[in-house]
Amino acid sequence: MNVSLILSEALQGLRRNASMVISVILVTFVSLTFVGAAILMQAQIAKTNAYFEDRAQVDVYMCSSISEVDTCVDGVATEEQIDEVRTQLEGSTLGPLVSEFSYESQEDAHEALVESFDDDLAGLVTVDQTSAIFHINLLNPDQTNVIREAFSGVQGVEEVADQLEYLDPLFATLTIATYIAVGIAALMLVSAVLLIATTIRLSAYARRREVEIMRLVGASNGTIQTPFVLEGVLAAFLGAALASAAVLVGVRVGVEDYLSREAGAIPWISLADAWFVVPIIIALGVVLAALSAGVAIRRWLRA
Repeated sequence: MNVSLILSEALQGLRRNASMVISVILVTFVSLTFVGAAILMQAQIAKTNAYFEDRAQVDVYMCSSISEVDTCVDGVATEEQIDEVRTQLEGSTLGPLVSEFSYESQEDAHEALVESFDDDLAGLVTVDQTSAIFHINLLNPDQTNVIREAFSGVQGVEEVADQLEYLDPLFATLTIATYIAVGIAALMLVSAVLLIATTIRLSAYARRREVEIMRLVGASNGTIQTPFVLEGVLAAFLGAALASAAVLVGVRVGVEDYLSREAGAIPWISLADAWFVVPIIIALGVVLAALSAGVAIRRWLRA
């Protein structure tokens, strides 16, 4: 098999079908960009979830003077009620589940409130109206329900709050966005596969006399088919290369240069994660193009 001849035939076919080839490149570029975005969004979800699972706390809010739940009918939690919660957290039942916990008094909680908000806004809440809080880190974040059940109905306890619950809407939004990206990518990939197959059939029809001559001189099916398959692969490779560049630029500019600075508390994906996706994008584009072109030319030759 003459490699230089096959490559020359493939390049010649690309020139003859320039408009169709450009369409293949653009469709492949868009579809594989969505594929890369979906993979990176899943990586972002996993990274964010792991980060907050290690740091998320379960907060036990003690009663304040403005608490209205049934367990707070006596007003501000007493020292005995606070000591009872501390004893349970250190006891044999809950102790093995707790990594560590800390107690924030009403004074400390009010001071933190003043630091977090405008003085005028924070001044609307007095110390007595601020809840003392137990901040609890669990060895297993999935055991939040055990803490909630342990302090459900306990006098002096206003609420048990799981910080991870506040992040559920964020994770749900990211997951939905990932599904949308995957759906768009799947539709675009199907379009790219069909477009590649059409391009190859048109190219084969335009060069039907050359194909007949090659058959007459005894060329094998592999020799005849390879230039056409290579046309599809080259077009898809160019689209995949553009998609890879778009993903890298998007992560570099959108994530590292903007999001990491604006929301530095969240662990964002990096350029290293984007480079990990690049081989997947290129391999997917090349494999789909090779399969589509191979099937299309074989069916045309048998027709």
